[in-house]
Amino acid sequence: MSKRVVVVDYGVGNLHSVTKALLHQGATVSVTADGEEIERASHVVLPGVGAFEDCRREFHARGLAAPITKYIAAGRPLLGICVGAQLLMSESEEFGRHEGLGVIPGRVVRIPNAGVKVPHVGWNSLRPPSGTFEGTILESVGAGDMVYFVHSYAPVPEDPAHWLAETRYGTIRFASAIRRDNALGVQFHPEKSGETGLRIIASFLAL
Repeated sequence: MSKRVVVVDYGVGNLHSVTKALLHQGATVSVTADGEEIERASHVVLPGVGAFEDCRREFHARGLAAPITKYIAAGRPLLGICVGAQLLMSESEEFGRHEGLGVIPGRVVRIPNAGVKVPHVGWNSLRPPSGTFEGTILESVGAGDMVYFVHSYAPVPEDPAHWLAETRYGTIRFASAIRRDNALGVQFHPEKSGETGLRIIASFLAL
């Protein structure tokens, strides 16, 4: 049975590529900002591209906070991508202090200029902080598999249990995937990460 997936449209996401990847994995996709459609979905994807505050402003202007938090509270799976993942956090320090949805306690902070170029753009690998990805949407990720990043900021969950994956960039370690119960976020772009990204999307749809 095809999954009813809503890709949330708040004017700042990479909607075409995300939709194409979901369709490739057999999902029925609706791109919308309609709260009732969000509440009826089996799966929700929250994309995002650009600065946190710009995304947050457009998100709230479309009245999306209430239906998204209600959807998450109902226990159904949500996947935030890039800034969509960052919006799940309590707050961001990008260009000031800006409040997030607070689904995952913690902050979004800038990648330090510690001998690396910022923004972090390109392919990098994921590592399981707990030693294994078994039983998560990243269980299909093998050693050496690469995913695609474009970002200057990354989430820092307060609770280590909410770190789903970490990535090394030079001497820097950051959370590249986060999770609290049914709410998941990835700092990378699975829709731009080839076969590895498609496997991750398939695992999300299987939830």
